[in-house]
Amino acid sequence: MKQRAPLTLAAVAAALAAVTGVGHLTAPAAPAAEAKPAAAAQMPVERSALVCPAPSSSDIAETTYTAITPGAAGAAGKGTARLLGATKEAKPVLELKERGKPAGATASGAGAPALTGVADGVLAPGWTAQLTTKVTVGRARGVLGLACTTPGTDFWFPGASTAKGREDYVHLTNPDDTAAVIDIKMFGPDGAVKSEGGTGENIRIDPKSTKAVSLASLAPGAQLADVTAHVTTRAGRVGASVQVGEEGVGADWLPASAEPAGSLVLPGIPADATSVRLVAFAPGEEDADLTVKLAGPNGSISPAGNEQLHLKGGMTASVDLKDVTRGEAGSLVLAPANGKKAVPVVAALRVVRGAGAKQELGFVPATGPVAARATVADNRADENATLLSLTAVGGADAKVKVTASAGTEAGEPASKEVTVKAGTTQAVSLAPAGAKGSYALTVETVSGGPVYAARTLTLPHEGIVMFTIQPLSDDHATVSVPKATEDLTVLTD
Repeated sequence: MKQRAPLTLAAVAAALAAVTGVGHLTAPAAPAAEAKPAAAAQMPVERSALVCPAPSSSDIAETTYTAITPGAAGAAGKGTARLLGATKEAKPVLELKERGKPAGATASGAGAPALTGVADGVLAPGWTAQLTTKVTVGRARGVLGLACTTPGTDFWFPGASTAKGREDYVHLTNPDDTAAVIDIKMFGPDGAVKSEGGTGENIRIDPKSTKAVSLASLAPGAQLADVTAHVTTRAGRVGASVQVGEEGVGADWLPASAEPAGSLVLPGIPADATSVRLVAFAPGEEDADLTVKLAGPNGSISPAGNEQLHLKGGMTASVDLKDVTRGEAGSLVLAPANGKKAVPVVAALRVVRGAGAKQELGFVPATGPVAARATVADNRADENATLLSLTAVGGADAKVKVTASAGTEAGEPASKEVTVKAGTTQAVSLAPAGAKGSYALTVETVSGGPVYAARTLTLPHEGIVMFTIQPLSDDHATVSVPKATEDLTVLTD
């Protein structure tokens, strides 16, 4: 009998962990029963936490760390923001000094550490960090990029693999002073994949430490081209990402998909993609039927022969979309075929550029909307190095403001407003004037929406189009704090 993936309550904890700041409020005595509750106020977060995995095991890896807190430079107030080595003997690797100006650091070889960090005060709201690694030869060659993540308790990774020629490692980093205990479950085309001797359960991550777990080692002999890995915590919280190396195709990070939802957007497929494979999974017992559309610069189309996708509950499905973009950058939009029945799903894309011995791969997970504001760090001003993709879904056009920060070495900030028509994807290039070093791009919703965004960073090497794609989603710069009410009625005899 085929096993299916159970729904858990861990997603609730993950949602709470995603709020990177905490608002503190001391409430007065309870108001009178007839008093109406006051509306909540959006306040800047006071503290943000990030986790970055160890970047590479290659001796020739070159890694750049970049961090920024978006906003006007010279803002009133104080704050600190530091990324440290993820060990008990943590040493500062990167420290941010002010809002609006990115800071950078570099590391060489296989000894670059995993990082953990905290920002507080004026540097907390929207604090963003990125690691970018370039490896020029070997199985792990390529550009590997990853936005550092908020520690959490529940992560989905559709698009992972245990196939021959693939090396997929789940990197788990514990930022806290107590141990974390995690489970890794995998689901293939026939349902749950049984781990060898329970090796996927009760994996201990010591305090202030990191561990890389080979997915193939959890189920030896189960050579599956596409699996969905589900990481949950029994205790504590971790940062989790999957590092992928594929023989002859390169390497990159597979970030976690957005949490299960009835509709998903996978933004930023490059215009010259030669191969695109969609991997999707429906947790639980219910099957899901989805429409598949590509939102391009001139509107949305259904890929011929792949207009719909049927997912059996608890089983991973994949679809080869080939060169679906056909020379125009786009985003994939998945929606319920029956609007009255939305079954939660997760999804990711494996994207290849180039051909033959000069192929390179990257991944596009389903991501959440930009919402109020989102930022991606470590963009480069070299010609055609940085491309931002913006996708508007729903029935209304959207207007966003895109801002390029100052560079880490030089450059003046620049910004412009962009209108994205409903059902389309628009490509945007923007860099600070006189840019030197790397810079950040921030997207803010002005009107309409929702808008989804991704950044493609391309750093070619000897004819290989080495690249990485990072999605942008709401930076959780504010937290909802209920307004206090107090009954000041004076009682007299």
